[in-house]
Amino acid sequence: MRLVLHPKVYSDIDEIMRYYEWVATPGLADEFYTELRYFLTKVADKPESFSIRERDIRRANLRRFPYHLLFRVVGDQIRIWYTGLSVGPWRAICRWNSSPKTYQLNRNR
Repeated sequence: MRLVLHPKVYSDIDEIMRYYEWVATPGLADEFYTELRYFLTKVADKPESFSIRERDIRRANLRRFPYHLLFRVVGDQIRIWYTGLSVGPWRAICRWNSSPKTYQLNRNR
């Protein structure tokens, strides 16, 4: 299946990585990104293996870092709606119906 990320997810990932670079080292930011890529791949391969949180929205928790992904399967796409610590703003984001970007797992890190 093809992963599609809400535009806000890109800036969330960059912000999380900047935070880890600031409070620790670039190495920790790279470790976060490696784990995130691992879970994005798992979500793409077996989205049904993740629990449904509400209606058709599923959640994938990262293991080492206190972050999660919220996503839904729409046809042959997996739409990632949210990446972060708290779930407050995700309800509004889930209404997103615009033309999203396709996520490429090829960031140079």
